[in-house]
Amino acid sequence: MANIDAAFGFRPVRHISGGLIRAEEIPITASYNTNIYNGQVVEVVAAGTIEAATVGDTQTAGIFGGVSYTDPTTSKPTWSNYYPNTTAASDLKATVYTDPNIVLEAQHDGTGTAEHNFSDIDFAGTGGSTINGQSSSEIATTTSGDGNGNFKQIGISTDPENSDTGSANVNAYVVFNTGIHIHKVVTAI
Repeated sequence: MANIDAAFGFRPVRHISGGLIRAEEIPITASYNTNIYNGQVVEVVAAGTIEAATVGDTQTAGIFGGVSYTDPTTSKPTWSNYYPNTTAASDLKATVYTDPNIVLEAQHDGTGTAEHNFSDIDFAGTGGSTINGQSSSEIATTTSGDGNGNFKQIGISTDPENSDTGSANVNAYVVFNTGIHIHKVVTAI
């Protein structure tokens, strides 16, 4: 049965040691000019804030899980599934899953198989939906084993709708790759 092609970014599913999945609050610079979607990979920048990561970034911080702020127009506390670009609030706090031991589920953009297990792999796409706030990032299947991946695939998902390794868009489980995640780099940013 063919897999459903419906990318959803990177979704925290469990902790590798059985612990709790916890998130951190990290600020976003006011008026940052790029949308950040739920499930999108984010990076830390020198100002101590987060921004949307791009393929090849070497200071990956985690996975974006939403944002809270005081709406600059209504002065009301607001929570959003995604960060709307150029929000001019001074109290932007992103929810970010930073623990490098969180197992994430994501969809391959090609035909992913168990042969990708324990190989480094990167992500593709930084877009998403401004209607539901969900990221459309995926696992970049063709980057497996190139030595530059932000993630390491550790298994194929058990999702019955997306576990067919004989067709494109299988879901897989990944963890952050050592040396790429901000908690595991050997030098400061």
